[in-house]
Amino acid sequence: MGKIAPEGFEDGKDPGMERRRSTSSSRSDSSGQSARGDEKNPIWKDAGNVTLLIILYLLQGVPLGLSFGAIPFLLKSKLSYGDIALFSLSSYPYSLKLLWSPIVDSIYFKSIGRRKSWIVPIQAITGVALVILGARIEGVLAQDKLPVMTLAIAFTALVFLCATQDIAVDGWALTLLRDENKHFASTAQTIGLNTGYFLSFTVFLALNSSEFCNKYLRSTPQELGVLALGSYLKFWGVMFLLCNAWLIFVKSEKPDQTETIEDIKTVYHTIWKVCRMPHMKKLIGVLMVAKIGFIANEAVTPLKLLDKGLKKEDMALSVLIDFPFQILFGYYAAKWSSGKEPLRPWLYAFYGRLLFALLGMLLVNYFPEDGATGGYFFLVMAATVLNSFMSTVQFVGMGSFFTKISDPLIGGTYMTLLNTLSNLGGTWPRFFVLEAVDHFTVSHCESATHPKDTAWGLLVACSTDAEKAACKDIGGKCIIDTDGYYVVGAACVVVGLATLLLFVRPLVARLHGVPDLAWRLGKEKTDSPSASRIDEREKLLSNEDR
Repeated sequence: MGKIAPEGFEDGKDPGMERRRSTSSSRSDSSGQSARGDEKNPIWKDAGNVTLLIILYLLQGVPLGLSFGAIPFLLKSKLSYGDIALFSLSSYPYSLKLLWSPIVDSIYFKSIGRRKSWIVPIQAITGVALVILGARIEGVLAQDKLPVMTLAIAFTALVFLCATQDIAVDGWALTLLRDENKHFASTAQTIGLNTGYFLSFTVFLALNSSEFCNKYLRSTPQELGVLALGSYLKFWGVMFLLCNAWLIFVKSEKPDQTETIEDIKTVYHTIWKVCRMPHMKKLIGVLMVAKIGFIANEAVTPLKLLDKGLKKEDMALSVLIDFPFQILFGYYAAKWSSGKEPLRPWLYAFYGRLLFALLGMLLVNYFPEDGATGGYFFLVMAATVLNSFMSTVQFVGMGSFFTKISDPLIGGTYMTLLNTLSNLGGTWPRFFVLEAVDHFTVSHCESATHPKDTAWGLLVACSTDAEKAACKDIGGKCIIDTDGYYVVGAACVVVGLATLLLFVRPLVARLHGVPDLAWRLGKEKTDSPSASRIDEREKLLSNEDR
């Protein structure tokens, strides 16, 4: 079974943080003076700022958890896979924020502050949008035919706002904290984003489920859960506005005199130069195709299990159980990927994820007719945890390779570009896979009065729950002639295995043999500080060789 969190949101890691952390670390003192600073300025002096960062990241994680996790599960009962494919486009801005991050880093009002110039208006817009959406969402979801395009646009806007705020918060994190405490920025990001995602996925789905609430929270059963989506959205809209009011009237932003602001044109030019490097073109090719083999398992298997009868709260529980394992796996994956060939564990995990993609199809195919039993849920949970292990090994292994090849003089921009390309490699196939499942699925409603060979039986499909209910109302039964999930899932595994053996594995072997200096930018002259530092670096390397 696939991971619930989408590519680009794994383990709460965010590529945008890397560029700003790299810029900051170049200014930090790693000598004994830093150690003495730890004694004079312990973490408790930054406790308030760390708490602020956690709150800001948590607020961002709430809409992301809804868009990436909870909403598709809630909509599945009324939508086809093609409709869910359309809604899945709402996650794209989070994987593409590199495209406008130089703008957020460079344009601001000095009177307000470099980061607050973006955070304050974005928080205000997001808060108002959540309140308005919360007031209307229940009526929208009650319609027989949902306005999928409208919902997709609304949540795309929310994800875009959160992605933009994330860029600003990442930058602010490195000026809010003292040099000796800057590493806590990553901790705050992980805690905040994962907590927000956890609240919007696991907690919300449980409290929204009538079965969960009737079983654990109520003495008298009721038809609805204790928490409606509209109320949840309005609550967090108010939280956004309250946090924003505190930022406006209480929290000030102190300018960092040592912070270098690159020209927008220079940053985009650097990105373009990196992408044109010969070895980088090969790496980009690997990143764009590497996740095709298991994208059907990641995107469709959880939804198919819901179709079969697995409860939403059980699915959410699997995420809760899986979370601590991800942290443990990340530690060991980092150790295995610390050698000279960090992509070797990545390749081994590639085979594992293809295997679990096949296992996911078997789990769906052999779903118990009487509903999920304890033993079956254990199998689902075991598959989830083991597949998560493989995914974490790949994530950490590729991240280690990125760190190894990244040019230290433009490390932030370089790392952000590489992580964005990696995330995009898992995002772009999702829409097409979900569409293909619908395209290759053939089903019909059959009953004693409307057999398959009649015109009515041939025209009425059983894709959505509404169509299934209509079929049941006439005493019919939905018959799936061809399940597109198995067609697309098998095709993805075959393509993934062929790509691995014929393209990815040979290229990875070549990339391991490329010297680190071959990944550095050349000595092309520009007016940027980075370019002059590259020239200085090349001279030093030349002198050392002599």
